[in-house]
Amino acid sequence: MSYAIILFAIAAVAIGAYLYLVFREVHGAIEERLGEYEALPQDVGEWRRDDESPEAKLATQEGLFREVRVLVSDGGTFGRAKLVRQVRYRDLESNRIARVEPDEQLKRRRVKK
Repeated sequence: MSYAIILFAIAAVAIGAYLYLVFREVHGAIEERLGEYEALPQDVGEWRRDDESPEAKLATQEGLFREVRVLVSDGGTFGRAKLVRQVRYRDLESNRIARVEPDEQLKRRRVKK
């Protein structure tokens, strides 16, 4: 009985290692099986003035305006690149940065084609 458990454990490790290598090294393997990521926004990395959101309307009452940008950050050795939304508030008169919100990580959905 213990031999069967050992064999199943070895098989599970071998299958895991195979899938890891295939998904990491074969271009398009993940997209083929799981789908492609949705397209990136057109204005990646550019600050865009936000006037429509409720937060922007509150900032206008305080004498500020809200700017938003989306960045693609590196994921490191084993991680994938991630989308990060950054928000800052500027003074309407002096255009100086008044405050900055913490970065918010965005999830990218996979789209099957």
